[in-house]
Amino acid sequence: MDVYLQGFLMGLAYVAPIGVQNLFVINSAISQKRARALLIALIVVFFDVTLAFACFFGIGFLINKLEWLKLIILLIGSLIIIYIGQGLIRSKSSFKESSDTNISLVKVITTACVVTWFNPQAIIDGSMMLGAFRVDLAASDATYFILGVVSASFTWFTGVTLFVSFFRDKLNDKVLRVINIVCGAIIIFYGIKLLLSFYTMLKG
Repeated sequence: MDVYLQGFLMGLAYVAPIGVQNLFVINSAISQKRARALLIALIVVFFDVTLAFACFFGIGFLINKLEWLKLIILLIGSLIIIYIGQGLIRSKSSFKESSDTNISLVKVITTACVVTWFNPQAIIDGSMMLGAFRVDLAASDATYFILGVVSASFTWFTGVTLFVSFFRDKLNDKVLRVINIVCGAIIIFYGIKLLLSFYTMLKG
């Protein structure tokens, strides 16, 4: 139980900081009906959990051994994140438009995959945090730890979605537009920061 709790707390520390995943989930909770927002949150949980498993069981080792792989992840990921951010700033979402829930499931899945698996900071941080714990844990404890991480991901993303969706009625189109611009600006800043990290590593 202690190992499970440790994994749960580490999982929260891993997913809670405001990042591209969280902004995507928050924006979905604001602009979509609750059922669709929860579906999107569960899709994000799926990709987050698969990334956690990959980080826990192997990507960290590869990143530590292969410097060029880290550079590729930083470069491609940062450019994709900047692209997502500028798309969000340019979007003209409104609550009236978002009442249509016939959004392509393929588009939802693709975006959820991109904000998770193409997020270099999530891959690198996850590899360092979860990979380091994997080294220290006994084989018999690893399962309980990763189950705690999985539980944290589910609890966090569904919890954020429900919280935001319950209070969305207090918002209007103008507020949604401001939120899109702020979220987009944060994502672009985040992408530029990662691009600078790539440049620094390349020069070093």
